[in-house]
Amino acid sequence: MLLLRLELEPHFSTVCTFVLDRFSPMLFASMLHRFAVSVGYWPDPYIQHFVRQAKERKAPEINRGYYARVQAVNLLLDAFLERTGCNCQVISLGAGLDTTFWRLKDKNRLPRKYFEVDFPTIVARKIHSIKSKPPLSKPIMDSHSGQSLLINSHSLDSCRYCIVGADLRNLPDLEEKLKKFNLETQLPTVLVAECVLVYMSPEQSASLIKWAACAFHTAMIINYEQVNMGDRFGQIMVENLQRRHCNLAGVETCQSLESQRGRLVSNGWENASALDMMKVYSSLPQDDVRRIEKLEFLDEKELLEQLLLHYCVSWATKDGQNLGLAEISF
Repeated sequence: MLLLRLELEPHFSTVCTFVLDRFSPMLFASMLHRFAVSVGYWPDPYIQHFVRQAKERKAPEINRGYYARVQAVNLLLDAFLERTGCNCQVISLGAGLDTTFWRLKDKNRLPRKYFEVDFPTIVARKIHSIKSKPPLSKPIMDSHSGQSLLINSHSLDSCRYCIVGADLRNLPDLEEKLKKFNLETQLPTVLVAECVLVYMSPEQSASLIKWAACAFHTAMIINYEQVNMGDRFGQIMVENLQRRHCNLAGVETCQSLESQRGRLVSNGWENASALDMMKVYSSLPQDDVRRIEKLEFLDEKELLEQLLLHYCVSWATKDGQNLGLAEISF
């Protein structure tokens, strides 16, 4: 029964966020985000300006899994912002139509500068939405001062927010573009990657992780992607994605929590941790978990557990300023 549901479930195509032509998977993932928001899993008044509401309902286990993902990444990111007093930078790798900048602006938690990087085609779509939707553009202008705002089809640069069109596999080009828009390597920096590294080869993702560890004096990296991919459930996930022309080029690094931790440490990070999403889900504020579990009836909890066991969040730190970054956890 579980394998049959897994074969039919479209969820696994939504995580294809690093193939050469990833526009449709990225859009589908954003549609899942918007649907979960519309049901009430978490508030996000900005996603509606990037993607239309899906007509069909999404499975409750998918919504709960997405909720856990969003909460996990936000908790780690917010902890870094708190440790640094927001005197830091954020770099969202493969950001897609993410709305975190606007969330932080609303909560008065903006870092010194918030960078997003993605393929030029994705960046062009996002910038078009920002230019044409005042609820998106106004917060950017409100946080901007001084020099004129730069905006064209493949980049946007303001005092506090920057979108860059670049390929994460081309590190010299990536670094050149970020520095062009005033990236400060001496400023504490957190890098966020959600379902991005797994679509790079192990060598490419290792180079990106190592570059991040070497480029910044004080930093943290947060990575969300698959784990425990060696069992039958994981194999079916891979097969489903391959049928949709999404190749998990980096799946060998997703075999276990230890392999996730190991590649961070071996590529220059001082401290690294990894938790599967089942553990994370049980560690989230339980009042809120009970709230979202009342939103939709879930008749197959075993499938939710399987999904959560096959995704993880890993994070690592390099604490040159002794800010206590190694203490960040759930």
